[in-house]
Amino acid sequence: MAEEVVITAQGKMTSQHLTNSLLAVAFLTSFGSSMLYGYNLAVVNSPAVYIKDFYNHTSVSRNGTGLNGEALTLMYSLTVSVFAIGGLLGSLMVGMLVTRFGRKGTVVNSTVLVFIAGSLMGFSRICGSPEMVIIGRFITGIHSGISLSVVPMYLGEIAPKNLRGFLGLMPSIFICVGVFAAQVLGLHELLGKEEHWPLFLSLVVVPTFIQLVLLPWFPESPRYLLIEKHNVHATITALKWYRAKCNIQAEIEEMQEEQRSLSSMETISAWTLLQDRSVRWQVLSVVVINIGMQLSGIDAIWFYTNDIFENAGIPAAEIQYTTVGTGAIEIIAGLVGCFTIEKLGRRPLIIGGFAAMGICCAGITFALILQVQLPFMRYVSVGCVVGIIAGFCIGPAGVPFLITAELFKQSHRPAAYTVGGFLNWMSNFTIGFVFPFLQMYAGSYCYLVFSVVCLLVAAYVYFIIPETKNKTFVEISQMFTKKEAILETQCVGPLDQLKLRKMNGYGTLENGSLEFDSSSSVP
Repeated sequence: MAEEVVITAQGKMTSQHLTNSLLAVAFLTSFGSSMLYGYNLAVVNSPAVYIKDFYNHTSVSRNGTGLNGEALTLMYSLTVSVFAIGGLLGSLMVGMLVTRFGRKGTVVNSTVLVFIAGSLMGFSRICGSPEMVIIGRFITGIHSGISLSVVPMYLGEIAPKNLRGFLGLMPSIFICVGVFAAQVLGLHELLGKEEHWPLFLSLVVVPTFIQLVLLPWFPESPRYLLIEKHNVHATITALKWYRAKCNIQAEIEEMQEEQRSLSSMETISAWTLLQDRSVRWQVLSVVVINIGMQLSGIDAIWFYTNDIFENAGIPAAEIQYTTVGTGAIEIIAGLVGCFTIEKLGRRPLIIGGFAAMGICCAGITFALILQVQLPFMRYVSVGCVVGIIAGFCIGPAGVPFLITAELFKQSHRPAAYTVGGFLNWMSNFTIGFVFPFLQMYAGSYCYLVFSVVCLLVAAYVYFIIPETKNKTFVEISQMFTKKEAILETQCVGPLDQLKLRKMNGYGTLENGSLEFDSSSSVP
């Protein structure tokens, strides 16, 4: 066990102020990593025609003949979807990377992927290589798969408990900023011209370069330094860097309490996490909210926004500007969530967000069915699109990543992010593949499926997940321990068959340590 820390200053853990160091790290990690995820989601929409022309012209120069419609569509679809495949792979690497390199170290080291990808995409037209675009998109997906989990983990560990929600939602705001930036830069007046699309795709290197220059000057996560690296001096230095006051005794004692509970447990793998019954409710919660985040239909709404706006009578030439307006709504909704989460808590944002999305998804179905008889329903469908996007960005877009950090202690957290990230990307890929067929067979009723998913997730959070606002990781763990204890109490048999389970490293009980049989019971 690491040596104990003794600090002479006395006091209890009080609310901490937002320091310049905390704000700078949140900005740098979100700007240089999370924003790229949003940017890469939207960057291929505007230059789609030009990219397809490049693929076709390259085929002519290589083979003397162009690509047919199906082959061209297949290559472009691969260019879009390979990003999600890369993200899936990146999410599986998170646990190994954060254990070996640390939280900040993983963010910094993964920047090399962006520079490689940006170079491939930027020089693809000069080299006449569509393969460079596809490989570049795949590598950016790997980086996004890593950063989508590591950045919330890093910010959740360096933040004091009263600011964990605010800082935890910063990445989701920058994801919205990334989508908005791609929409604005993709306008014909800026980089939406044919000659600019390689530059448009490779601009991701700019924020990453700024992050790489500045982020290494900031300390690693104090929890990682103390609990996993047992480096007390570095922990104190990091806490003094991130906190406004020098009295950090209570916070170090809280970390040491968690360290003592994990003294016999190393960082576990994702497979071990799934088999650990002591955290089954936490794991189930991560599964539900991460799958629900993607199966809510938000990706389908983003993809078909232009069609809905066109059906509402918006002129085709103005739809691109209307789409940019939805990007602005995303940022505003994200800011509302970020600045209210510490007052309202996690539950109201995620329950309210999913409930609003469920109602609006049902609204789109009825609007699309009735718009032939009732022309004003076209505008209802536009309002429902705005409601879905706003509801998603105010809570479900960022709170699931924050909750994943809060529901687990240090030994289980990397594996939890691996599981959550994998399910998130897998669901993303699945909905992209299934939705066109769902729309083909179900028509306007397909949005009712998303409505049901959203309402079920909202109900699960309401009944199962407790409020984690302003609580330490140990306190959150104990809340789930009580839930587990209640279930165990309801399932036990007579006293002569009762088996008491000792406390294990996570704060719950372990089978087979102490048994009471009929010979030891009181007559």
